[in-house]
Amino acid sequence: MTQDEQKRAAAAAAIEYVPAGSIVGVGTGSTANYFIDALAKIKNKIEGAVASSDATAQRLKQHGIEVMDLNNVSDIPVYIDGADEITENLHMIKGGGGALTREKIVAAVARKFICITDQSKLVNVLGNFPLPVEVSPMARSYVAREIVHLGGHPALRQGFITDNGNVILDVHGLSILNPVELEGTLNQITGVVTNGLFARRPANTLLLGTDNGVRTISL
Repeated sequence: MTQDEQKRAAAAAAIEYVPAGSIVGVGTGSTANYFIDALAKIKNKIEGAVASSDATAQRLKQHGIEVMDLNNVSDIPVYIDGADEITENLHMIKGGGGALTREKIVAAVARKFICITDQSKLVNVLGNFPLPVEVSPMARSYVAREIVHLGGHPALRQGFITDNGNVILDVHGLSILNPVELEGTLNQITGVVTNGLFARRPANTLLLGTDNGVRTISL
């Protein structure tokens, strides 16, 4: 199977985790887009969706799926999203598409987080993929210096502004042996909105597209 076929298979498998009549949290990125396309086939069975980015909201609306404001939603049974890297402990790096803050918010609200990826995203140790850190623009240089003290090599994502009006520092050179600890440390730096480590709230289940079909890993 090609990488895209693996993504599509994982996305299709996630439909089974969507309860009838529910409001679904939907992530951002290429694999999430495959999920949106699959979700459109059962759109009459759900109440609507909460989007983690403007791009996701637009794609949902194009399929005729109602997009709801999270502030008006009290319960999200499931959040479906991809990852840039994930371990078998279901800790992740996310944010390659720049939607990490809203993704983290929707994931925090959801009762279950189902991660959908192709097999290339499964790693033993996080950090080969640069770790995105969303930062208030005025704090960019200060935050970068603090990250250097932690052993990282931050690079400003050129020409990119998040949906929240912030910038992203992509941090290279980290081997993240304790993602829960590093997630908290980074978030304590003044000026950091959030970072792309999803370890304090990991996925509940990983649907991993492989050459031999979809493998399920659950905590």
